[in-house]
Amino acid sequence: MSTSNEAVAAPRVAVPSLAAHRSASRTTTNTVAAVVMWSSFFLALVPLVWIMWTVVSKGFTVMLSATWWLKDQSGVGAAGFDDSIRGMRHALVGTLTMAAITSIIAIPIAIATAVYLIEYGRGRLTKVVSFMVDILSGVPSIVAALFIYAVWVTTFGLQLIPLCASLALVLLMIPVVTRSTEEMLRLVPNELREASYALGVPKWKTILHIVIPTARSGIITGGLLGFARVAGETAPLLLLAAYTQYLNQNPFSGNMAALPTLINTNVRFMSGDTVSAQRVWGAACTLILIVLVINLIGRFVASFARVKN
Repeated sequence: MSTSNEAVAAPRVAVPSLAAHRSASRTTTNTVAAVVMWSSFFLALVPLVWIMWTVVSKGFTVMLSATWWLKDQSGVGAAGFDDSIRGMRHALVGTLTMAAITSIIAIPIAIATAVYLIEYGRGRLTKVVSFMVDILSGVPSIVAALFIYAVWVTTFGLQLIPLCASLALVLLMIPVVTRSTEEMLRLVPNELREASYALGVPKWKTILHIVIPTARSGIITGGLLGFARVAGETAPLLLLAAYTQYLNQNPFSGNMAALPTLINTNVRFMSGDTVSAQRVWGAACTLILIVLVINLIGRFVASFARVKN
């Protein structure tokens, strides 16, 4: 008995459990993944901060001048005029005008497309529409510009006007707004639709008065983000909207300047002309400021975009 009791009382040797081993392995994996993620983040942040610092440091002082906001480039380079005029009013008006026309055309089409895909879409036609939206989202901006040029000039023989640039930008804005609107419509609870149908409300009225108002904040956010994207596009403007030094507020005739074309025109003289360099950096900083403000407004609106039951 004593021998048996001694055997029972003998100390047990602790053996690491399988669960503890798995926990240590997961902790190590999580640590390595976190290090890789943060390293990649800071690595990607370096060129972004470098670009932002370069543009802001060289262009911010130009933006502080009232002349920059109130004058255009009329008379620059002509005898008897001061070449130090660095106004960009004409380019700012042109950028906002073409982006606004683009939004007026693209946003209703994008919302209607998203409503069809979510609320009505069935069968092959839905797949075709969704596929075409995916194709448009990957089309380079220069290809969209060439398509509008081929249709407008080659096919119909019409003269290029600022509206042509807006039509090319429409092709780039539609997929952005469509996809964001789709995601917001999916967040609308089906209970709201079913309650409306139970009261005898037609489907189109349910969509118009319940579904879309419920997702309104998210749709507005998608529209603002699309506006910010087309405001910074360059290729369609270079091909379809010829630069002019003068203010033109009519998108249906003449040439219309924009901030990207203002930059492109003056960048050729940057190496030997300090004033041109100031115009380039000032226009680049202004364009970044516009896109930043629009994105901040979109983020602010997105904070109210939660769909509530």
